[in-house]
Amino acid sequence: MKKISFLVFVMCCFLSTQCDDDIVDDIDNLCDDIVVIDNTAYDTIQSDSFQFTDVSIDGDCLSISIGASGCDGNSWSFALVDSGAVAESSPEQRFLKFEFLNAEVCTAFFERTISFNLEPLQISGSNEIILNLDGWETSVNYSY
Repeated sequence: MKKISFLVFVMCCFLSTQCDDDIVDDIDNLCDDIVVIDNTAYDTIQSDSFQFTDVSIDGDCLSISIGASGCDGNSWSFALVDSGAVAESSPEQRFLKFEFLNAEVCTAFFERTISFNLEPLQISGSNEIILNLDGWETSVNYSY
């Protein structure tokens, strides 16, 4: 009986040393999606018709607001693709395209905002990048 009690005591001690909920830092957990670096995809992107309404940065997330026709916008899909090229300026520059796919055939106009994690675009030894988003009239400074 003493052996069983001792074994139960040891098991309880072992189980109580387990970590509670460890916090894992997932780089894209604060943004809706993550930027893709792919030169081939960058060169072949074909988007459906849309309008940029706003582009802004909050931390490591680039928020892109668009407007387009559709039924409700729930089936829209998005991607942000980087060319992989880095312009050697001060600060360095990167080139991005926004891919928008819309299979909705309704004529109502909807707006949506989606955010993309920019951490994969960071350049070692630098703390700022100029982002050139195709179709958006001004460059966006990303400081990290």
